Amino acid sequence: MNSRERILGRVRRALAKAPADETPIVRDYLREHGQRTVAETVELLAENLADYRALVHRTDAAGLPVLIAELLDERGAASVLVPPGLDEEWLAATGVTRVTDRAESTPDELDRVSSVVTACAVAIAETGTIVLDGSPDQGRRRITLVPDHHICVVRVPGQVVSSVPQGLERLDPARPLTWISGPSATSDIELDRVEGVHGPRTLEVILVGED
Repeated sequence: MNSRERILGRVRRALAKAPADETPIVRDYLREHGQRTVAETVELLAENLADYRALVHRTDAAGLPVLIAELLDERGAASVLVPPGLDEEWLAATGVTRVTDRAESTPDELDRVSSVVTACAVAIAETGTIVLDGSPDQGRRRITLVPDHHICVVRVPGQVVSSVPQGLERLDPARPLTWISGPSATSDIELDRVEGVHGPRTLEVILVGED
């Protein structure tokens, strides 16, 4: 008997012990680790975002346009890419040239854009992850992968969940989901970290308190 036959024999013996009916297997996985208040969940999100080297800012709805203008000014942005459904008030305080999200835009054109500002679909506290789903206020996936600077607005606490299972419940698997945990980074065999290879070199997350 060779190795293949031994392995298949073990599989057959294991299947023989399986129940004849198709009763679904219940997997009582934890939906979140520990119990947190809403405020604690938001704090955990901020901590994990910062741990992934994202720059975290906080403001309210009234202060959001000014904060975005300040971040673009600090960056020295000459242009900002704008998804079609982004709230126009968010950029009301800045005079930076706006670039429209167009299907025919080439990678080279997108690479010349200084910054991009988007909303998000959901933010996951336990993993410090921001998820975009291609909605009008988030735009095409590529507009958040090519420009070197991404400002992402998260409405708190409404868009913040504790865990990945809770986040998945809010997402449509048929949409183009982009999961972002900090700025793009990779390491070579010598563990030298390089940022900006697979996406923006700088990720700034604005946590906006709901009125």
